[in-house]
Amino acid sequence: MKEKEKKGTISILTSLVIRFIVTSVILAITSFLIPGFVITGLGSIVLAAIVISILDYGIEKLMSVDASPFGKGLKGFVLAAIILYIAQFIVPGMGVSIIGAIFAAIFIGILDAILPGRVM
Repeated sequence: MKEKEKKGTISILTSLVIRFIVTSVILAITSFLIPGFVITGLGSIVLAAIVISILDYGIEKLMSVDASPFGKGLKGFVLAAIILYIAQFIVPGMGVSIIGAIFAAIFIGILDAILPGRVM
C-alpha cells in the first residue's frame, strides 16, 4: 500500500470514529433532554448510533436523499424522524414516540449544525 493511500485510509477511519462518537454523545444528550425519546444504557446508545448511521446511509443510497434533519428541508427532517422512530424497533433499551421522534429530529438537527461532524 502506498503512503498516500495509507493516509487516506487513516483519515477516513478517523473521520468515521469521530462521527460515531459525536453521534453517540448527541443521542445521549437528546435522550436526556427530549421527552418521548429514551435510550437506556451505554450499550443501547452505542447500538442506536450504529443502527441510525446504517439506516441513514441506506436511505441516502437507496433514495439519493440526504436524510439529515436539515439536509433537504422538510423531506430530510421527516426522513430523520422516521429513522429515529424505526430505530426503536431494532435497538433494545430505546423507546421513541412519534412526537419524541419529531422533537428529537429538530434537536439533533440543531446540534448537528453546531457540533463538528455529521450526525445523520
